[in-house]
Amino acid sequence: MKLSVTQVSYRTNGHLLLEGVTFEVASGELTAVIGPNGAGKSTLVRIAAGDVNPTSGSVAYDDVNVGGLSVAHKARVRAVLAHQHSADVPYTVRQVVSMGRYPYRFDPGNEPLADHEAIESAIALLDLDGLRHRTVGTLSGGEQQRVAMARVLAQRTPIVFLDEPTTSLDIRHQESVMALIEALGTQGHTVLGVLHDLNMVSHFNKVILLNEGRVAASGTPREVLTTERLTSVYGHPIDVVEHPTRPGILMVPRAIRS
Repeated sequence: MKLSVTQVSYRTNGHLLLEGVTFEVASGELTAVIGPNGAGKSTLVRIAAGDVNPTSGSVAYDDVNVGGLSVAHKARVRAVLAHQHSADVPYTVRQVVSMGRYPYRFDPGNEPLADHEAIESAIALLDLDGLRHRTVGTLSGGEQQRVAMARVLAQRTPIVFLDEPTTSLDIRHQESVMALIEALGTQGHTVLGVLHDLNMVSHFNKVILLNEGRVAASGTPREVLTTERLTSVYGHPIDVVEHPTRPGILMVPRAIRS
């Protein structure tokens, strides 16, 4: 399912947070959104997910304007991993993951066996089997993040929005989650993800660099992530070098000297 964002601008309380943002993400594509704090990344994801209406411009899924879709319909075509999610909830891990199946509760074509398989598969993929009966509020930040990601996977939607999917994760689980995101692309899902860790961007097909609410550059990671451009946008010297063990590049910020 194609995601189209066309000339999207967003203004609130007299502040222009996004201006003239345009891009497309095709089925099977992984697109990362990066940029410094305040660039408009999370706002862009909320608008693309149909949770916030743009001040101007439009968002469409397969050329159908998101503004005309019901909440129930949107829940069946896109899943959202928010940057912040409630941790102090009185539900177990399995109950929270099962919430990803809620949009299908009135679907006559959906069967309980399909719900069970989706939930159990997501729990296994996020390494949560030993935590399934724990209350989410008793988990660490990284464990809670994995639960939230499992809920998104259980939802099984053609479009997936991920706002900082590797937040609070240790290195092993960061790599595991990025492998799952790559698998989503291979399976034909449309993925738009916000990343702060620039070294995760090489896992994506395309990257959009935002700066002060505008698209500063877009293209493949190698096209967008250059030393000169990143240093300018982030306001700090960043060297771009080849990864020593696998295809891709590394972004290495220079140390601040006192």
